[in-house]
Amino acid sequence: MFRCLLESSVRYLTSLPPLRHKITLLSRMSSSSAPVAAVCQVTATPDKEANFSACKQLVEKAKEQGACMVFLPEGFDYIGSSREETLSLSESLRGKTISRYAQLARQLEIWLSLGGFHEQGHEWETDRRIFNSHIIINDKGDIVSVYRKSHLFDVELAEKGVSLKESSFTIPGPSLVSPVQTPIGKVGLGICYDLRFPELSLSLQRNGAEILTYPSAFTVATGAAHWEVLLRARAIETQCFLLAAAQVGRHHEKRSSYGHALAVDPWGEVLGDCGGEEPGMVLVEVDLEKVRRTRRNMPVQQHRRETAFYHSLDQS
Repeated sequence: MFRCLLESSVRYLTSLPPLRHKITLLSRMSSSSAPVAAVCQVTATPDKEANFSACKQLVEKAKEQGACMVFLPEGFDYIGSSREETLSLSESLRGKTISRYAQLARQLEIWLSLGGFHEQGHEWETDRRIFNSHIIINDKGDIVSVYRKSHLFDVELAEKGVSLKESSFTIPGPSLVSPVQTPIGKVGLGICYDLRFPELSLSLQRNGAEILTYPSAFTVATGAAHWEVLLRARAIETQCFLLAAAQVGRHHEKRSSYGHALAVDPWGEVLGDCGGEEPGMVLVEVDLEKVRRTRRNMPVQQHRRETAFYHSLDQS
């Protein structure tokens, strides 16, 4: 049904010295009229202006290619080189960054998934901590949903050179949010490390999600080991489309990301992979009939026992 086309032309962001990368576009096309989603891959730095310019060009290209919704990764606004820099660059939802993306969505009449915004906490003036927030903006420029990352990445793998403590400056989100009705279907929201917790994706599926999205900035070590297998597992167990925008490459001297922004179908097939080298996007037709057909032919959810059954060992 799908075929992958690699554009022969290569675009350079010559006006953005910090982000002078080529952008390749992978398009998945069929003869159906299913809505098209663009799953993006970027290399954010501490330079917020350059990051916005690069993301804006991807959104504009996605619109030209027929996408009605664009997915940007965790840290699309910036990736700081220190705790102090990360906090100093943060904003509220009413700040310049989200206002510019709202204006962009309105001008292009396109939906945006902004997957990991550094949002100043509600007690910012006294607490100086932030939320990692996933924001959905509709084609009128309205914020229609905000999910704040609930599982924080506090991991030290000395042998892999991985050491991050997100909780030192980030507040865990208080709850999940209901799946959002969008032009491509009902989208359930997660962020990066949330991918490792199947309870989250199953809860979103039970509440109507047809598409799950995990915008991420996976480290190179953990990405190479687990990224694709986790995404495919979440797709298979929930029988949802998985759309996972990603950070790629070197952000600054202290941090690099794995890349491989992926789109996965409800059967677990990888429909598109942006690779691990440079920014780009994959365009995917989201055929919700495939969700219905997969669930009908393999009725896993009907076979699931009541919640108490799975907690029965906790009582012993």
